[in-house]
Amino acid sequence: MDIRKALLIFTGTVCVALGVLGMFLPLLPTTVFLLMAAYCYSRSSERFHTWLLTNRLFGPYISNYKSGKGISLRQKISTIFVLWASIGVSIWLIGGFWISLLLIAIATAVTVHLLWIKTYRPEYDPTSPDSAPEQSTL
Repeated sequence: MDIRKALLIFTGTVCVALGVLGMFLPLLPTTVFLLMAAYCYSRSSERFHTWLLTNRLFGPYISNYKSGKGISLRQKISTIFVLWASIGVSIWLIGGFWISLLLIAIATAVTVHLLWIKTYRPEYDPTSPDSAPEQSTL
């Protein structure tokens, strides 16, 4: 393995780790890091690239975003909830008018960005058990 591939695999792995952290830390972007990891892996290791794209947590997220389908309503709601909960706790712990104002401005900007992204609505696929139509219980 040459040094370029090793550096790309290392960078991709760091990006995956930062993307995972971004799922829990409101100001750390998840999508950007996962897309960078997909790029690094695609240039260095087909095995890592396939793992990332077929991963049950990251795969649909990356492919839907890259194809322009957007992110799901559930992802938007949970991200916005965690964002505002974290900002609220940070304001409560840190305090200070200007810090609070800055955190609220950042959270508002991130919320607007998330709401601006297209909402992905999966189509019904009769071959997929995950997309079965809802049953009425009348």
